[in-house]
Amino acid sequence: MIPIQKIRAHKEELAIKLKKKNFSNLHLLDEILTLDDNRKSTQRLLDELLAQSNQLSKQIPILMKDGKKEEAETLKIESANLKSATQAYADEMRALEKLILDLHAQIPNIPHDKVGYGKSAEDNTTVRTGGEIPNLIDGALPHWELTKKYDIIDFDLGVKLTGAGFPVYKGKGAKLERALIQYFLDKATEAGYLEIIPPLMVNEESAFATGQLPDKEGQMYQNHDGFYMIPTAEVPVTNIYRDTVSAESDLPIKLTAYSQCFRREAGSYGKDVRGLNRLHQFDKVEIVQLVQPDTSYDTLETMTSHVESLLIELGLPYRVLLLCGGDMSFASAFTYDLEVYSAAQEKWLEVSSVSNFEDFQANRLKARFKNGEGKIELCHTLNGSALALPRIVAALLENNQTEKGIRIPQVLVPYTKFEYID
Repeated sequence: MIPIQKIRAHKEELAIKLKKKNFSNLHLLDEILTLDDNRKSTQRLLDELLAQSNQLSKQIPILMKDGKKEEAETLKIESANLKSATQAYADEMRALEKLILDLHAQIPNIPHDKVGYGKSAEDNTTVRTGGEIPNLIDGALPHWELTKKYDIIDFDLGVKLTGAGFPVYKGKGAKLERALIQYFLDKATEAGYLEIIPPLMVNEESAFATGQLPDKEGQMYQNHDGFYMIPTAEVPVTNIYRDTVSAESDLPIKLTAYSQCFRREAGSYGKDVRGLNRLHQFDKVEIVQLVQPDTSYDTLETMTSHVESLLIELGLPYRVLLLCGGDMSFASAFTYDLEVYSAAQEKWLEVSSVSNFEDFQANRLKARFKNGEGKIELCHTLNGSALALPRIVAALLENNQTEKGIRIPQVLVPYTKFEYID
């Protein structure tokens, strides 16, 4: 969340910037400040009553000791009345804090100055491209037909076992999936990230802290115990540092995790979600950093370059997009999307988002560090997909079709132990 002191100091400027995200409920800024003023006034009254109550509590035993029982009894009645008033103000404080939090949680992060206006992916800006789009062999097939031809991913069996969007990987398809996961993890650890194996379910506090709740509640699976299936490893990994204060010397904190991810993707249908293009359960390797505020945008570029290096080594044509305000996530201040070209489908497929949340997540998380002057500051948090596997697999299968079979990128052969799917 945006710190309230920042809203108070820069309300007009923030209102202008929020329009980039097409956020129209700007009245919430004023409502939050008014409620916060009421909270402060109530807190002052509560503190005064508590001080009076404490003073009476000290006087009563002295009067009793001096034999002034009548005066002591009078103070006891006064003390009881004070406790009732104190409880009323404490209840009012809790109600105000909850109302402020409910309104505060509806305000998205402020986009960076370099983020442009726009409403959808059509308004994103191409920053750079890399690789060459392949010329496919005659009779080239889309990946959903290739997976059936080579019996490596079974979508129909997934429907039987669970439902649409839950594929079953088989044989060389399963080995390719596992090879990619290991390759991505190895490259992340080589880059200095500490590997984590996180839980696949999180509590409501964790989902709120990273911004999934209340923004993406409809996209998340929830079980009867109230836990949420994670939509990305970003959620549990970033929450490792919830309610913590790190030493400045510990920054940057660099973490990586492979996990299965679960997304309801409500309302998704049609040719754009066929095969591996959009799933309810999928594999992804995530990279997360907690850094000093003045280094976060350099870190964003470094993380994006790391993802690019993976695509280059896999031989996939790609492009890097700067997202417009209307296509960014609720919690992001700046996001690069990386897309690969799927030759048989003749379309670009998003395979990674690398985002800087600045102090928005950290304020919810209370993820802080002690600076060189001994003061406590909020960290900046960043995360990126490195990489999400389904569309990587789709592009690899389609782009590497040969008369001999599907060629495996050379960098993966030490992991797969085979050079072709045939």
